[in-house]
Amino acid sequence: MPDLALPLAAWYRDNARDLPWRRAGFGAWGTLVSEFMLQQTPVSRVVPLLEAWLARWPTPGALATAAPADAVRQWANLGYPRRALWLHRAAVEIRDRHSGVVPRDVDDLLALTGIGDYTARAVAVFAYGDRHPVVDTNTRRVIARAVQGRSQPGPAAKRDLVDMAALLPDDVAESAVVNAAAMELGAVVCTARSPRCEVCPLADRCAWRAAGYPDTGDTRTKQARYEGSDRQARGAVLKVLRAATTHDLAADEVIGDWADPTQRDRAIDSLIADGLVEAIDGRLRLPR
Repeated sequence: MPDLALPLAAWYRDNARDLPWRRAGFGAWGTLVSEFMLQQTPVSRVVPLLEAWLARWPTPGALATAAPADAVRQWANLGYPRRALWLHRAAVEIRDRHSGVVPRDVDDLLALTGIGDYTARAVAVFAYGDRHPVVDTNTRRVIARAVQGRSQPGPAAKRDLVDMAALLPDDVAESAVVNAAAMELGAVVCTARSPRCEVCPLADRCAWRAAGYPDTGDTRTKQARYEGSDRQARGAVLKVLRAATTHDLAADEVIGDWADPTQRDRAIDSLIADGLVEAIDGRLRLPR
């Protein structure tokens, strides 16, 4: 693999966005919450909700004592609301298994609810300064283009961690910088649809550019359209229940005017199955 670490790190130090989780003293709990929120969600939507979340629950123990319904309600419109439940469960596990301290060990982090390879390593690296490969969608795109000469990465795989590990310098502190730099480059320069190759610090060593920018195809799974989807119906149900802060609602009162009654009922059933909604004697509420 080409030596990408040095130009990546230099570019990052000059161009990194000022984001809350990159500031000194942000802490492991804040890092964990931010990583939950950032999954498939733009930074601009996350920042204000992250700050409100941490103001309300500044420690795992604080969140663990709250009702799951409070977490779902505070999640607001971030999308994929199961993440709120998973984060609540992880907070309970941190309180009960780790004395309220977010663990540092990757295996301990992986054992928490809702945490996978990316989030576990992101916390270990960005909160605790350890040396591990951290791979998100943006990182995978940078590696696909700069190293493999492909226009888009393939489906996520364990191999991605091996590829990123090969790019990391031996110096522990510098390896964290390179992890962050690859993610940042993919987010703001080496973007999926309109890469800005003219300002890329890897332009002179990018395999995709050297090959003439071939279209090698995109085999990643495409997300279904939101408009008219079951996801939209689920979001509408949760919006109504979040607003009902002090009482349950009769099931037929919850988006009763939805254009597709079958879809509405399917959305409610799926929310119940996911633990995001409770049904008691024909009435619905957030989990308690």
